[in-house]
Amino acid sequence: MKKLHLTLVVLLLMIAGKTADAENYPYRSDYLWVTVPDHADWIYKTGQDATVDVQLLRYGQPAAGMEITYALGDDMLPDDTSSSVKLDAQGKARIKMGTMKKPGFRDLRLNADFGDGHTTSHHVKVGFSPELLESYVKEPQDFTRFWDKAIEEDKKYPLQYSVETVEKYSTPKMTCQLVRLQLNDKGRCMYGYLFIPRGEGKYPAVLCPPGAGVKTIKEPLRHRYYGEGGMIRAEIEIHGCHPDIPEESWKLERKALGNYLDMGLDDKDNYYMKDVYLGCRRFLDVLTSLPQWDGRNLFTQGGSQGGALAITTAALDKRVNACCANHPALSDMAGYLGDKAGGYPHHFRKDPTQGTPDKVETLSYYDVVNFARHLTCPVRMTWGFNDNTCPPTTSYEVWNVITSPKEALITPVNEHWTTTETERGHYEWLKTQVK
Repeated sequence: MKKLHLTLVVLLLMIAGKTADAENYPYRSDYLWVTVPDHADWIYKTGQDATVDVQLLRYGQPAAGMEITYALGDDMLPDDTSSSVKLDAQGKARIKMGTMKKPGFRDLRLNADFGDGHTTSHHVKVGFSPELLESYVKEPQDFTRFWDKAIEEDKKYPLQYSVETVEKYSTPKMTCQLVRLQLNDKGRCMYGYLFIPRGEGKYPAVLCPPGAGVKTIKEPLRHRYYGEGGMIRAEIEIHGCHPDIPEESWKLERKALGNYLDMGLDDKDNYYMKDVYLGCRRFLDVLTSLPQWDGRNLFTQGGSQGGALAITTAALDKRVNACCANHPALSDMAGYLGDKAGGYPHHFRKDPTQGTPDKVETLSYYDVVNFARHLTCPVRMTWGFNDNTCPPTTSYEVWNVITSPKEALITPVNEHWTTTETERGHYEWLKTQVK
């Protein structure tokens, strides 16, 4: 059964539950914006008018009598309306956002200038019939054939990987190993930290692809409760960078690979992400080769680019029997060419003329929306409305095409972050999927 659980995050609970890694609004800020739409779920039907109550506090005190400016625009698109409003004695005002004639999101962009060199800004997005959103990207007729062929070619290369024990990340309840996986005969490889519960049991396995960027495997022990709680977990990177290389080497790697999401974009067969998608699937071969794997349960989980790769890997390999994805990137990537929000990395947003037919065609073979249509396993997704990295428009477009059993945790106030509680919720949900 498809279930949609709507969760609104209360600002005071956010502050009380703040952790340093999450950087939740309004962490270490003198300013607090409180924005409350007149629909509790922040969702309207097309044609309905939206109104937002706004309050601004400085040092916890109302910004009484202050004039704030604001602008309105569609999700990720330029402002189309601007005005100002004076706050009352409680630092409050009511702003009418109007409506939309077609499904989408409107963004209220707020700014305040205190005249002493200090300014603050905030924004809030509300949705209009988002369950009807459709992507700009279309699925190529040979999409399945293209990837079936790519996988068959990839399987001709033997599984080759090495492991070394990493004591600094091992605990009394789990071991940690660093895996180096050779992807193909082109020299590409991936690294991953492999956490395995101690003991003689057999365990489910979880693949966790990384967020975007050229970086080390961030906070390997952040999700230690997987390994210590009875699940094998692989935290991987995608660029072939050993996590312990010196910082100077990282600078060189970042310089060389900084635009990797554009590399080879003119040719779908030579696009940088082809080896990444296939490499994530090949990492499943590593997990299923482990004697500690239970032989049945294989999951994917990740956020942003990692959420995208969790979905693409699950779609490419039917061994995956559950998938968790936070605000997936790489979704409707050419969307700006359709005069709408596009997904990270926001191709063609600044210069639509860069959207050549070859590039648009390549993106269609790698777009998460097209993979999401082919998911057969249960899926749990979570996303926020205020996200400007992976906008809610594209998250809904992914969600709307999934036909397998699915659950959503929608947290409207979230920008591009998730709380520790939400991350732990993925683990608890995956436990319910164990067969």
